[in-house]
Amino acid sequence: MRAPQLLLILILAGCSHAEIDAPSLAPRPEEAIDPRVPVPEPAISMAPGAGLVDQLDLLVAQAQSGDRAFQPLAERARQLAESAGARESESWIAAQQALSAAVAARAPVATAVADIQALGAHRIQSLGGIAAGDLMAIDTAAARAGTIDSREASTIDQIQALLAR
Repeated sequence: MRAPQLLLILILAGCSHAEIDAPSLAPRPEEAIDPRVPVPEPAISMAPGAGLVDQLDLLVAQAQSGDRAFQPLAERARQLAESAGARESESWIAAQQALSAAVAARAPVATAVADIQALGAHRIQSLGGIAAGDLMAIDTAAARAGTIDSREASTIDQIQALLAR
């Protein structure tokens, strides 16, 4: 008689409802996503950082200010080169000195160009990349300062050609 009682206890124990912490077998929300649907690209901010814009504006202003200082010196060097005598004459030496002063006046523009490039390089090195908006702002500032630099270099080349004749 003991065996039937033991069997009855085991059957009743198996019927008891104990809460089990098991995961549900219902579909998860992730499984409802169609794998053929393209994943949207994250939004790329095209706005440059405010601090960067201020730095770039200062550097472009430095290049423009340097150009304003360069122009009268270059014009004076051009006038002296056009009226210069033979090589190593007094007038030729005066034109060379004026040209040297004009070349020295290009320093703020060259510094601004280098500093703009350094800003981009520093961001890439320190952050491991550069935001699209920041890159566009740096490229725009580099183009503006680079145009001034190229124009000044061309002016210097023209004056040197006058003195080489």
